[in-house]
Amino acid sequence: MRHTRVKDLLNSTNTLHEVNAKGWVRTFRNNQFIALNDGSTINNIQCVVDFENTSEETLKRITTGAAVSVTGDLVESKGAGQKYEIQVKKLEILGDSDAEKFPMQPKKHSLEFLRENAHLRVRTNAFGAIMRVRSVLSYAVHSYFQQKGFVYVNTPIITGADAEGAGEMFQVTSLPLDNLPKNEEGNIDYKKDFFGKHTNLTVSGQLEGETFAMALGQIYTFGPTFRAENSNTSRHLAEFWMIEPEVAFNNLNDNMDLAEDFIQYVIKYTMEKCADDLKFLEGRLLEEEKSKPQAERSEMALLEKLNFVLENNFKRVSYTEAIDILRDSAPNKKKKFQYIINEWGADLQSEHERYLVEKHFKSPVILFDYPANIKAFYMRLNEDGKTVRAMDILFPGIGEIVGGSQREERFDVLVEKMKVLGIDEEELWWYLDTRRFGSAVHSGFGLGFERLVLFVTGMTNIRDVIPFPRTPQNAEF
Repeated sequence: MRHTRVKDLLNSTNTLHEVNAKGWVRTFRNNQFIALNDGSTINNIQCVVDFENTSEETLKRITTGAAVSVTGDLVESKGAGQKYEIQVKKLEILGDSDAEKFPMQPKKHSLEFLRENAHLRVRTNAFGAIMRVRSVLSYAVHSYFQQKGFVYVNTPIITGADAEGAGEMFQVTSLPLDNLPKNEEGNIDYKKDFFGKHTNLTVSGQLEGETFAMALGQIYTFGPTFRAENSNTSRHLAEFWMIEPEVAFNNLNDNMDLAEDFIQYVIKYTMEKCADDLKFLEGRLLEEEKSKPQAERSEMALLEKLNFVLENNFKRVSYTEAIDILRDSAPNKKKKFQYIINEWGADLQSEHERYLVEKHFKSPVILFDYPANIKAFYMRLNEDGKTVRAMDILFPGIGEIVGGSQREERFDVLVEKMKVLGIDEEELWWYLDTRRFGSAVHSGFGLGFERLVLFVTGMTNIRDVIPFPRTPQNAEF
């Protein structure tokens, strides 16, 4: 008999004779009530076992984590909290789970403990909900861009280009590390490496994406990216996923419009599709915050925060105006900020970004026209010669979630900026070709997917919104 997903059984419009469900036991009470979950929903279905006619040996094998198949009638539930339950006629243990050894017992576990058991943590309610939300968000990303006529481009994972100019990249090599070949100057001879040159894991697909935008008009990438930053924080991963659209003929204002519309679409879509999971995650967050001092608690509940982004137009503010606001703010004057804002040119920190969003404007904020010397080489230089057409989108509770810019389309200006920063023109000859042949105004942005999942789920550590986090000193699983 073909089994029916728990979600479909719970959403049934009527009772049914003879259904089959398969899943994993969450709890087994009184030798009678199985809470069964198959991952299709946050909700379990109660399966009522006729314990008087079930062997003692089988009852002992119904333990938390065991995989079971139940066949019986779907009937209206007598208990509170669920519409239907299964009156079990036939029960089969598909896979035993030793109750003494199974780590995911039905009790509260610390997030640190769950990270150490990342291969099993998805069997908990919280992580099942997070991963379903992640999946739906991922689909929403593709849905948005496909509906808008964007072309999905797979940019390389292995590259010789450093898009950010930051140098914090993972090197890719097939050379024997215990016997590296050297050239006449005594340096490593990368001509003998697999690709015949120095290569790395990508930090961004942007540069390659730009080349495709200059032929296909509007493209997006959505793939893994890597940063060899030794950052052991709740906001950094060494391996994460990036969403990067690039659009020919878009200026910075068009870019802001696109980013705002995109973010609101994917959040709205996910709220509609994942209502049960988000309701559960909101309850989880409220419970967690009870143990925090009042000053550290979120000002908004999860769903309120998501609606805040949907219902408020994003306030557009120049970097210069933002600096003036921050310099004159009470936390700055009273030295409550960890990083005091004294002068124009400061690189804004998360505390400054959150102040602008949560305290000053009380709406999502898009900052634009940043100082050129704190932004990447490919951003278009403004006429003032000291700022670039950059933009960052700031959200409550998280700070920066999107970074983008109008790209520098002028060949001579781009080459000059590369010279100043010591970026090798020969290394990026192909990128410069897009400015040699049919250059045009174009713009794009990057959104770290895990930051988006973090915001939508209300989690506070980025390691908890990716299946197997990669961080300094940790590549387990």
